Amino acid sequence: MHRLNMMKLRPLYITISFLLICVSFYSILTWGFQPSIDFVGGSVWEIKTNLPKNKIENTFASNNLTINTITSNNSSFTVKFNNIDNDTHQKLTTDLKKEDKDLEELRFETLGPVLGKELLKKTIFAVILSSLALLIFIGSRFSDWTFGLGAILANFHDAIILTGMFSLLGHFFGAEMDALFVTALLTTLSASVHDTVVTFDRIRELKHQNIKIDWTDLANHAITETIVRSVNNSMTIIFMLSSLVVLGGDTTRWFAAALLIGCVCGTYSSFGVAIPLVLFFKKLQKRRALV
Repeated sequence: MHRLNMMKLRPLYITISFLLICVSFYSILTWGFQPSIDFVGGSVWEIKTNLPKNKIENTFASNNLTINTITSNNSSFTVKFNNIDNDTHQKLTTDLKKEDKDLEELRFETLGPVLGKELLKKTIFAVILSSLALLIFIGSRFSDWTFGLGAILANFHDAIILTGMFSLLGHFFGAEMDALFVTALLTTLSASVHDTVVTFDRIRELKHQNIKIDWTDLANHAITETIVRSVNNSMTIIFMLSSLVVLGGDTTRWFAAALLIGCVCGTYSSFGVAIPLVLFFKKLQKRRALV
């Protein structure tokens, strides 16, 4: 098998990652996010009706209620607005049924802002806790802290880019950050570290076979043996997620988009970020040993 020299492109990988991280931070700091009721609280009401959109908006206006967002899918509407009590909910239903007696309520949910803040805290805690657990596990399994640190930094790289890209999607296309985004984020971190560990494990095996081999050659050899499997595995997921983004409904579209971004980013970071970081740390270790 012809050995790929992937590590000669390390300056390109650094440039790509640096630009993506800069764009992500710029978007987050400049435009922020479009948080759903999962984080800020509020109500979501899904109804099936033949009424036009402006009729629904007028009904809310007549009840002194402001609609945050309203989206339609065929004959159903999803309306998001601030918290209301049960009496106001019943009045809205009655008013709209006067216009359309066949109106059907598909879903009504309300969430207070306290629960939303609690979800945000738990999300941050879950990311930090999982990162520390991975650092300890990978470092102990490979008996080398550079592998654990490289995997965790690659994970943070993926998390920052995914979050930044979702900020861009929210600014330009109205994508809302909700609990499904949290699921996509944690799934991305899991998938990313999986590909990384597979390559790390091959590096360890090759190092045991020839302890004198240079770390860069070792990395190229390991990537050559694992990259086809990783890319093929990722492409099957990418095809499926792309279909969901294009053909899926409003409920799953942005969740699929987040998973798609995470899958692409995770596949790239396993060889374009994690391994170059390990080589960088190995070079630092070598310099300190010479001093």
